Amino acid sequence: MNAPRLSRAYAGFTLVEVLVATAVFAIMSAMAWGGLNAVIRTREALVAEQQDFNRTLRAVAALERDLLAATARPVRGNYGEPLPALRGDGDHLELTRLGFASSLVDARSNLERVVYEQDGSTLKRGRFAVLDRAAGSLPEFTTVRDRVRRLQLRYLDSQGRWLDAWPRRDDKPEALPQAIEFRLDIDGVGEISRLIELPSSNPGGPR
Repeated sequence: MNAPRLSRAYAGFTLVEVLVATAVFAIMSAMAWGGLNAVIRTREALVAEQQDFNRTLRAVAALERDLLAATARPVRGNYGEPLPALRGDGDHLELTRLGFASSLVDARSNLERVVYEQDGSTLKRGRFAVLDRAAGSLPEFTTVRDRVRRLQLRYLDSQGRWLDAWPRRDDKPEALPQAIEFRLDIDGVGEISRLIELPSSNPGGPR
């Protein structure tokens, strides 16, 4: 007696059908992975751009804070020579600013001396531990921004003239400019400029 045949409804997949299904699944998986990988790369690029933008904001904010806190306090250099409250040229700036020390915490002055300079493609901020320096006093530098193509500074005097350097020859050592404009040209970002009006307590001006 012959065994009953299995109907088509109960038959398994043929080898060709399995191969076709596997190929379709592989293609769909590759497409899905490609799309996911593109999303991941885009997200990483956006995160990197946001971090780069935040570094730029912090650099600009640091310069703005120091300029807005500038104060008319000359200092003594490493060999006792008098230094003006603020001095600078096209790509270098040194000034006395109001600090954050508290008499309840320590006995240090609430003033500090800071310096900005470009070292290659890096903008650095230096801070002196004291105002009036000893022979070996050096600033402690931190990096403000990398990939800086150019730092450019200019200074507005009380007659409304823009100068490439400060102070002028006939200024008192405590003289401050009316305003300072700085421009930062950053690779991948472009040029950013700010015009900062210095504190109105400025007693400067020609003698």
